[in-house]
Amino acid sequence: MNGHFEILAILSSAVFVVWLFRRLKLPAILAYLVAGMLVGEHGLNIAQEQVDYDHFAELGIVFLLFTLGLEFSLPRLMAMRHLVLAVGSLQVGISLVIFLIAGMFFGLSFESAFVVGSILALSSTAIVIRQLSESGAMKRKSGQLSVAILLFQDVAVVPLLIVIPMLATDGESSMLLALVLAMFKGVVVVTLLLFIGKWLLPKVFNIIAQVRTDELFVLTTLLVTLLASALTQWFGLSMALGAFLAGMMLGESEYKHQLEADIRPYRDILLGLFFITVGMKLDIAVLLSSPFSLLAIMFSFMFVKLMVIKILAVRAGESSKDAWASGLMLAQMGEFGFVLIALADKVELLPSDVSSMLLGVGVVSMAITPYMIDHARSWSIFLSQEKSPQSHDLEQLPENENLENHVIICGFGRIGQTVSRFLKQESIDFVAIDIDPLRTRTAREAGENVLFGSSRQTELLTAAHLSTAKLVVIAFGEDKQSLEVVQKVRSISPSVPILVRTRNDDHLEMLYDAGANEVVPESLEGSLMLVSQVLSLTGVPFSRIMRRVQKERKNHYNHLHGFFQGEHTDMSPAAIDRIEFAHAILINEDSFGCGKTLASLHLQNRRVHIIALRRGELETEAPDDETILQAQDTLIVRGKPRRVERAERFVQEGT
Repeated sequence: MNGHFEILAILSSAVFVVWLFRRLKLPAILAYLVAGMLVGEHGLNIAQEQVDYDHFAELGIVFLLFTLGLEFSLPRLMAMRHLVLAVGSLQVGISLVIFLIAGMFFGLSFESAFVVGSILALSSTAIVIRQLSESGAMKRKSGQLSVAILLFQDVAVVPLLIVIPMLATDGESSMLLALVLAMFKGVVVVTLLLFIGKWLLPKVFNIIAQVRTDELFVLTTLLVTLLASALTQWFGLSMALGAFLAGMMLGESEYKHQLEADIRPYRDILLGLFFITVGMKLDIAVLLSSPFSLLAIMFSFMFVKLMVIKILAVRAGESSKDAWASGLMLAQMGEFGFVLIALADKVELLPSDVSSMLLGVGVVSMAITPYMIDHARSWSIFLSQEKSPQSHDLEQLPENENLENHVIICGFGRIGQTVSRFLKQESIDFVAIDIDPLRTRTAREAGENVLFGSSRQTELLTAAHLSTAKLVVIAFGEDKQSLEVVQKVRSISPSVPILVRTRNDDHLEMLYDAGANEVVPESLEGSLMLVSQVLSLTGVPFSRIMRRVQKERKNHYNHLHGFFQGEHTDMSPAAIDRIEFAHAILINEDSFGCGKTLASLHLQNRRVHIIALRRGELETEAPDDETILQAQDTLIVRGKPRRVERAERFVQEGT
């Protein structure tokens, strides 16, 4: 019963602190750390380790590495091998040696200094990957460089988990033999998992997908992840390594996005639990008794890691900007560092005061990491003294001196390339801008006029001759990025027409207000095309169909915004804040609105739109404001859920 109380206390603390931190626009990771500090033995002492929290928390890292594997196919990983080996291996090795020497200088034994060096050489895969994914920086070169280094660090954990217990015993020959055996096991298990993932898993998921049962698909995903993790653990390797390899193999399948969607809820909850367990270990007294020592140690080791990564990345051929950005992202201590601390404490390799200080340093460095990642791009530009993120790339841009009356395509993915093909058929010049280096290089090798960089940068838009362009097409479909591009284009050229592609109508008005001339929501355009086919096949003249479609576009898809919610409608807080529902309000004799005109209700002031009024068998679209509501009328309105609820209460009760 006491264990149940502990779990309830942990969940209550997590819910409250995460809610508070998100309202303050602070990272959720930091909230989980604080929640752990509150309920831990050094806080309110509610959680006393009667439940094996660490075991469940480790599954969060497992699922995180599985989703990371989904993003990195084997060919892509092989293409990054020079970064993984040249930068990742040297970063771990050099950082470990520097920290080892520093530890011995301050009086630690070789064994203890080696443990400290191993702990500080590693970075946080959980925080960095999550922040990169949320911010969309994973596709940038600095993000890819950071992930390459993290991949080697995760692999390096395996021999460290073997070596550290052996440092507590004598016998160099036994240590060498164990390392050779571990390497052999690693080769065997990686080969086995790669074979299974390449040939067996796609067939298994094909069979599961044919059943068309969501629960079975989720269960299979969980089973595959845990089986791969258990296999590597059985061989004495990291569970996270097995999950990563399983995800990497399935990243080539057509189920990649479904797998990621299925695993995400489990990953996020268990990752939250992991960070709570980290917070539980932190002794507040250490922070309060020697805060200056803690901060001095933290900033010193973060500076060393930053400089090591920056120098190695530049030597490997990366730009100074990307090298600085990657160093800033990876300067913190990692979650595997806490695993190594626990292991070193178990075999009595670390003094208790050193362990407490490392825990404090680790938690504080991880707490400031989201802020550092969010600002890594701007700080790296300042540190590298580049005028813009694209100043290095502008020297290699193709010649566009004679361009005028051309189209600028921002985003050269599938949609952007489709637009370019039709423009070429009509002999209309175009320039595309894309931030994916591989896509840009491949397209330019094929003779396409594509610039590498961000469409939000003045230099790129100038290089694309925005001043003489006849149209700007924003094709990448991310509304926040599109908004920034619209604002940047408008600041340079107030008159050039801008057409924006979006996936839905969530931010339609926002884009129009920013200066877009036309916004094309894929979901609504797809509906219009379907309606056109339906009307055509039912005998409606083509000219009438075109008039209706053009009218709908001219009215910004006004009749297509609201829809009736269903059982599977996304009702998450994020969705409710942006979508609009259609809702039917039945008027009866006791309703406040019965006998009143629509104008007198002032529903527009409540930001609710009237779609139609149904009276008997007759339905009137956009009824006149002077229409008087009668009993048994059905008023169909559109708006965000909370506004619709308030409007219905007003129509029925007058409050």
